[in-house]
Amino acid sequence: MTLRFADPSARADLGAFTARLVRLDATAAVRLRAARGRVTAWAETPFETLATRSVDAVLDAAELTVLGSALLTALEIERSAEVDLGAGGAPWLGELPPDDGWVRIEDVPAGELEALTDRGLTLAREHGGPLGPPASLLDQTVLKVSGNVPGTVTVPMRALFALSGMGFLGGADTGADGTGVVRVSATGSWLRLDARFGAVVRRRVMSLPLLT
Repeated sequence: MTLRFADPSARADLGAFTARLVRLDATAAVRLRAARGRVTAWAETPFETLATRSVDAVLDAAELTVLGSALLTALEIERSAEVDLGAGGAPWLGELPPDDGWVRIEDVPAGELEALTDRGLTLAREHGGPLGPPASLLDQTVLKVSGNVPGTVTVPMRALFALSGMGFLGGADTGADGTGVVRVSATGSWLRLDARFGAVVRRRVMSLPLLT
């Protein structure tokens, strides 16, 4: 399977995304989805939050799942505009959010989220164990916004840890006042935080187990 980049910057963007992902989880899989001249990479982070990045590229198939480590190796070895990804076939068990139906709720100053993340990391170092930060810290609501979607949109600490771990917070877009911002969007059941170099997405409403 071949991945063709429109220019070197698109290749560099996907390479940076994949390198950060592999640092967080060496066994992570990457789901590649192609549409309208762009390829969007999706990956599950250790924070139970999806990370995503879209680049100008063309893929031979509509969708393909590869190991992040294999994708990173291919991007590092083949420096041409075309990269051979092999046959793929890595397992992908997660659910992806819809393409449509997103409502822009609010632009939050990136500095505010960075400060919240730093406080969370301090608490994680103080109270974390061999398995990492406690679930109570990861699930703590650090921000609430509301808009034209059902209910109040809550942002948990795990979403900020994912933003920081993937290197997205430092690359926030610039708002009208010249300061960095992170866009908060939502559907009825999904939350999305967009910064300049990528986004994290998490279900607002978790799936319920089937009753037997």
